[in-house]
Amino acid sequence: MNSIKATARLAGAIYFLFMIMSIVGEFFFPTFMVYGDATATAHNITSNEPVYRLGILTGFVTLVMFIFLVTTLYKLFRNVNQGLALLMVLLVSVGVAVALGNLLNRFAPLVLLCGADYLSVFSKAQLDALALSFLRFQSNGATISSAFWGLWLFPFGILVIRASFLPKILGILLVIAGFGYLTSSITSIVLPEYSHVVSQYIMPLYFGEVPIIFWLLIRGAKA
Repeated sequence: MNSIKATARLAGAIYFLFMIMSIVGEFFFPTFMVYGDATATAHNITSNEPVYRLGILTGFVTLVMFIFLVTTLYKLFRNVNQGLALLMVLLVSVGVAVALGNLLNRFAPLVLLCGADYLSVFSKAQLDALALSFLRFQSNGATISSAFWGLWLFPFGILVIRASFLPKILGILLVIAGFGYLTSSITSIVLPEYSHVVSQYIMPLYFGEVPIIFWLLIRGAKA
């Protein structure tokens, strides 16, 4: 197997595992945060602490996999255009750093709700409210990292379009998906009251990222 095809298959395998981990982290864990109800939120966390911690670990592993993915893609595309390949790596690296920093906010409720003696100066209601506030902060902060999940798809898509070993349509779909992520993120930051409505219409664009995953995994790349 030639090196291009082998690297493409490896990228596809990592991309597929990354997609599975992202889906598990997004949809297979319970929703601990109850908007407007700090007491219920605190109860959800303390009564399901192992699951809550597992969700943090899943998020961490997913972000680490993202780094391995983009470095493998860099090896695949560096001879197509090294500048764009480096930009792709840089955008993912910054996005991962932002997401990891934002992930730390999920530890705050565990500290606030642990029942330690030094927290006795706060009432239970205050601690519950602080725990909910950190989760809200983490949820809002995710819109920043989401912008980078869209931005990196632009150089990635252009690289695919320029590459002679992959169908150009895959790159076009990546650019469309990047536009979807970026639009959703900007709307959440600037016009949060419309974010839910916009996301409903934009969400189908996200699937533009899926075809290249299976193409790399199954077909690899032409020599």
